[in-house]
Amino acid sequence: MEKSTEQAVQEFLDQNSQWSLQDNKLRKEYKFKSFTQAFGFMSMVAVVAEKTNHHPEWFNVYNRVVVDLTTHEANGISERDFKLAITMDELAEGLQK
Repeated sequence: MEKSTEQAVQEFLDQNSQWSLQDNKLRKEYKFKSFTQAFGFMSMVAVVAEKTNHHPEWFNVYNRVVVDLTTHEANGISERDFKLAITMDELAEGLQK
């Protein structure tokens, strides 16, 4: 697994403005209507993460989920992080409708 270039990371951030770079990780905060909705989001992401063997670092309090993505094998952000971030956004959007 190769670490993405700074240019690739910047392009991702330019196209996905709700994500940011913090401590060399992709970061996003999701807010949901309830704890149940936040937990449901985390459960759906957990299934995807397990299937792809790529697990997020995350923190949950009530309706808020803060996510950090990095690829430990690449010692930084990789294509796997971009893919998981997009999948997470799609799952969150489906719940928030």
